[in-house]
Amino acid sequence: MKLPPTLFDPEYEALARRVEDFSAAALEPRSAEQRDYIAQALDLLRLLAKEGLARYVVPASYGGVHASVDIRSLCLIRRGLARYSALADTMFAMQGLGSYPITLAGSEELKKKYLPRVASGEAVATFALTEPQAGSDAASIQTVAGRDGDCYILDGHKKFISNAGVADFYVVFAKTDPAQGRKGISAFVVEKSWPGLTTQKLEVIAPHPIGEVRLEGCRVPVASRLGQEGEGYSLVMRTLECFRTTVGAAALGLAERALEEALAYAKKRVQFGKTLSEFQGLRFMLAEMATDLEASRLLVFGAARRLDQARCAAGSSATAIGHDDASLVLGSSMAKLYATERAQQVIDRALQIHGGVGVLRGSVVERLYREVRALRVYEGTSEIQKEIICHQLLKS
Repeated sequence: MKLPPTLFDPEYEALARRVEDFSAAALEPRSAEQRDYIAQALDLLRLLAKEGLARYVVPASYGGVHASVDIRSLCLIRRGLARYSALADTMFAMQGLGSYPITLAGSEELKKKYLPRVASGEAVATFALTEPQAGSDAASIQTVAGRDGDCYILDGHKKFISNAGVADFYVVFAKTDPAQGRKGISAFVVEKSWPGLTTQKLEVIAPHPIGEVRLEGCRVPVASRLGQEGEGYSLVMRTLECFRTTVGAAALGLAERALEEALAYAKKRVQFGKTLSEFQGLRFMLAEMATDLEASRLLVFGAARRLDQARCAAGSSATAIGHDDASLVLGSSMAKLYATERAQQVIDRALQIHGGVGVLRGSVVERLYREVRALRVYEGTSEIQKEIICHQLLKS
């Protein structure tokens, strides 16, 4: 296993080896897709929590590992999990994505209530932003939250929400003042059992828990609001800024596994009296795949390190890191854009090297081919990342 070249700290090297050993022993035997993938997903989360990996998504004061959420650690874990099970990676990622807004802006009561349960795996978290008419354009969400005494009444329709139907709580973004556009968006923690919240399952090409969430007269206590009214959009941006980098790490893990499979197959498959590894055209493909992965490692872990350094410079306060820091925004967007796009191409080439074997249902590269596709879409499409990058370049 090749360690990222930007990591020399023994703690990170030990974590990388730990995740690799755990994934090979505990996840690989469970990686085959199952008909009941909801039960499979929850079982994988239980294993992650038992191993102590879920603790990395929350601060130490609430059951976590580091004083503040450490992005390099999240990247290493996602990379290691994705090499063996994209479903395990998704469940880990959603524990982080769904709880990070609470870490950033939750009251002390909310943090104590939810974060320790996330770290232990007792509570399943999720992040409910996307809507039928609001994907890349997050500011155009139509879900509304009207104040009614000591509660808000939430009405709206969320779509493509990972963990919909299995989550114990949802971080929901809604407009408390629609006239203010993005400045009128607020965030709330909504528990699954509260009246007015219903879910419906969706099916996607690489099975994982995902669906729609409907809010119809759902009463949410004012105490469940994250931060002040109107701070929701900033909370979205700060959360995605960090987790986009980890998406790149997951893509890296998927692509690394694909290269390993391609190398092994190329050395044993014989055609025209030679192994595939002896044909120059395929040798060049393998060389380009390896180079793309090395560049992805540098971008992903370089961006993660800068995010961690910014947090430390702010006195270990994640809330002090603004989403208007051009270098951090550029780093996370470039890492996600490049790593996911290159991963798609690396896996496509790995499948091509396998030929007909590569498209057999249940083969490793066939599974990777389906699993990698969503990474170029969620948490900001590749096209949106290009817009963000160009905007920052022109602004600075």
